Amino acid sequence: MLSWAISFLVLALVAAVLGFGGIAGAAAGIAKVLFVVFLVLFVISLIGGRRGPSGP
Repeated sequence: MLSWAISFLVLALVAAVLGFGGIAGAAAGIAKVLFVVFLVLFVISLIGGRRGPSGP
């Protein structure tokens, strides 16, 4: 998920340099959403992963 966010961020930067404002804005928006989803899943995995051993 983080790699997708970074890919869209790079795409947005390249599009901005080349002058494609609409594409750059859309790619930056997608990168933001993916980064937030990554952060939420990361925090959930940190909280959920701290369980003790489950055994008899």
